[in-house]
Amino acid sequence: MIKIKYKVKNTEGIHARPAGLLAYKFKKLKCNVIIEKNEKAVNAKEIFPLMSLSIKQNDTIFIIFEGEKEAEEAEIANKFLKYFNIIKQ
Repeated sequence: MIKIKYKVKNTEGIHARPAGLLAYKFKKLKCNVIIEKNEKAVNAKEIFPLMSLSIKQNDTIFIIFEGEKEAEEAEIANKFLKYFNIIKQ
């Protein structure tokens, strides 16, 4: 299991469009991907649970990668998250 702390710098947070794109990207990964915010954890491969977190600018989130090739897939996801201005702390 790999748990990484991120800070959301995007001024709009993670609204519908980025949530959809993130869920789409995470679905391609073989490992499980969980996003935590304020002790609430959801499956990051599903758009509606991801949107239910109401992630806003300056929120701190944790993304957990668990399973097959978790280290490699965490690195792939990290590069994609930078595109949305979600920065590893």
